[in-house]
Amino acid sequence: MALPDKQRCTDGYWWSNDGLRLHYRDYAGRDDRPAILCLHGLTRNARDWDDVAGRLGGEWRLIVPEMRGRGESGYARDPMTYVPLVYLQDVEALLNQLDLPRVVAFGTSLGGILTMLLAATDRDRIAAALLNDVGPELDPVGLGRIRGYVGKQVSHPTWMHAARCMAEGNAAVYPGYDVHDWLHMAKRLHRLTSAGRIQLDYDMRIAEPFRVPGNEAGPDMWRAYEALAGKPVAIVRGALSDILPARVAEAMAQRIDGAELTVVPDTGHAPTLNEAPAQAAIDRLLARVAAA
Repeated sequence: MALPDKQRCTDGYWWSNDGLRLHYRDYAGRDDRPAILCLHGLTRNARDWDDVAGRLGGEWRLIVPEMRGRGESGYARDPMTYVPLVYLQDVEALLNQLDLPRVVAFGTSLGGILTMLLAATDRDRIAAALLNDVGPELDPVGLGRIRGYVGKQVSHPTWMHAARCMAEGNAAVYPGYDVHDWLHMAKRLHRLTSAGRIQLDYDMRIAEPFRVPGNEAGPDMWRAYEALAGKPVAIVRGALSDILPARVAEAMAQRIDGAELTVVPDTGHAPTLNEAPAQAAIDRLLARVAAA
């Protein structure tokens, strides 16, 4: 049985170039292979990777940073720093502090954009990459849906109320979820405040730059993606995704020799990576890394 999170990981902190104190979790693992760098999505935090770390920790070291404005990381003074190129600088500062010359990058949504940007700017640092429901082109329909809810704070009196809110807003994304799944998701995305209310665990101002067209990604993302050529690459797509179009996912698999595309059925944006097909894709990717 897996140990509770706080027994399996240590908390660490680092400083951004503009003076923010940022938080990460460090799950111990073997030191004869690259660490796994787990990069969360736009409104998520380190808890998004609890189950992945519970399954892989021990065999693999996992570094799970929280982007500025999320979880235990500091909130930015200037909301226009909530953009991928600044997040990338933050991540690079952490990797330098930890003296990690090579990592296996797991990126969900925004985290996948950061993975591609890291490949474009520091290719040798990436040993392999998993891109979870994100690619060089994003579907405007899904981006519009996200812009419609990001930055709108709501609070709840109980965890069950938060779970019901999650279910109402995400039933089409996870059609097979039951109440236990929604509670699990609610506890990942929310925090209990000092006033006894339950609210989303991020700075609502992250929405400000995201609402400006173009700020959700970066420059030429196809070029950034192709910087992963020659590395083991896994692409995971939710079959119901409104962010990563099927045609883009298929083109990604074709553009990089050996890149593997896995589609998770009955799931939208984004797979949790706890689904059996996603777990199998992770295991195949890590087997390639371990054999290198």
